[in-house]
Amino acid sequence: MSGAADLAPPGYTRFTLRDATIVAREDAEDGIREAMREVRTLHCWASTVPGARAFQGRATAWGATLPGTDTPVVVRHAQHGGLLAPLTGDLFLWPGRAPWELEVSERLRAAKVRTPMLVAYVLYPAGFGFCRCDVATARLPDGEDFPSIWRAADETARAAILDAVGELVRHLGAAGAHHADLNVKNVYLTRGFGPWRAYVLDVDRVQFSNPGNETRVISTNLARLTRSLRKSREQFGLEMPESSIAQLERAARLAGGSA
Repeated sequence: MSGAADLAPPGYTRFTLRDATIVAREDAEDGIREAMREVRTLHCWASTVPGARAFQGRATAWGATLPGTDTPVVVRHAQHGGLLAPLTGDLFLWPGRAPWELEVSERLRAAKVRTPMLVAYVLYPAGFGFCRCDVATARLPDGEDFPSIWRAADETARAAILDAVGELVRHLGAAGAHHADLNVKNVYLTRGFGPWRAYVLDVDRVQFSNPGNETRVISTNLARLTRSLRKSREQFGLEMPESSIAQLERAARLAGGSA
């Protein structure tokens, strides 16, 4: 088996464990090896760790800390979406999307776009050129996706949230990053003791534009996200007035901004 999974970017290492091919951050290799010492898959390990936190998405992801480290991760089992999902399930042509997700994640983070660091991915051969895949990303600071945060926020907080999301869209544009699935569930918000911060998730759907197309990229990503915001009125029961969407559009098109 060859291709993108045979390569590891700087700071990462590639190794095999039983029949699995693993690409992991160098400082996470020992933790991955220990996690998979007595179980077949990384996702299985994460789901059985005492106190593991379940995150609901297309499929359940699990938050746990890699053995022997202080690295909290979220481990998900890759699944197809869309109309063909019942047929394709979790099978991908080797090596699947994970190598591209790692490349995108590193490129976005280098461009100061907030997105989780990819800690490791594990490919399991499934025969006939197919594979299954688990992906471990660094767990973000405590927060929730956009619908959950928006539903609980007051008017003042909502204004700050829209500015944070607008900044995220602006930074994606500066990086030339088209996100084909930029929707409200793929925007994660956290605050802590400081300002609101917005992170972009599911970056395996990102493609990059040539330099100089920042305005067009911002407009394309905004169109996807505002369409999702309008759908969220019925989909998630969110109060989403057009004035809020207009504020987001203004924030995304502001010149400058800090990372």
